[in-house]
Amino acid sequence: MVGGDRYQDALVASEAYVEQSGALAIHAFDQPETLIGQATLGKEIEEDVPGITTLLVAVGGGGLIGGIAAWLRGRVKIVAVESDGAPTLHEAFRAGHPVDAAAGGIAADSLAPKRVGELMFPFAQRYVEQPLLVTDDEIRAAQKALWSGARLVAEPGGAAAFAALLSGKYVPAADEKVCVLVCGSNTTAVDFG
Repeated sequence: MVGGDRYQDALVASEAYVEQSGALAIHAFDQPETLIGQATLGKEIEEDVPGITTLLVAVGGGGLIGGIAAWLRGRVKIVAVESDGAPTLHEAFRAGHPVDAAAGGIAADSLAPKRVGELMFPFAQRYVEQPLLVTDDEIRAAQKALWSGARLVAEPGGAAAFAALLSGKYVPAADEKVCVLVCGSNTTAVDFG
């Protein structure tokens, strides 16, 4: 079920639909099966990019980074990247548990639930670096760079991890082999000029 402008709106709409219709509910990031499915991406990255030392991943509810962290279990440094308008994991790290956080910014349709998932949080605490926060302007610049450099159209949430690298919020060491995960599909035709 689709509804609203932000993840939380869509979640409420889908929960109402499940209640009314009896449909099977599958949570986008806080369900064991979702984390297990996302862990397969960690496996694929490890197989396809041997020798990486660092992986930058955008965070919303945390299902993707939680699944990847559960698979990699410290074999690769995982750096979380969030929009400064939706710092869900940043606030959870600060509190020591998932808490409600701001839910705004250019990437709000994919990276702005109220809070990160309960199931992913122990994996994040153990295997994920302190989140880096990027601005809307940095995300837009990353989208443009991905388009001009690789002809890759990325939604704002999908470009957030690259924004950390492009903006200098993450500066790799000389010996690091960095992989940036560009994810998501919430985009329409974009004119980058």
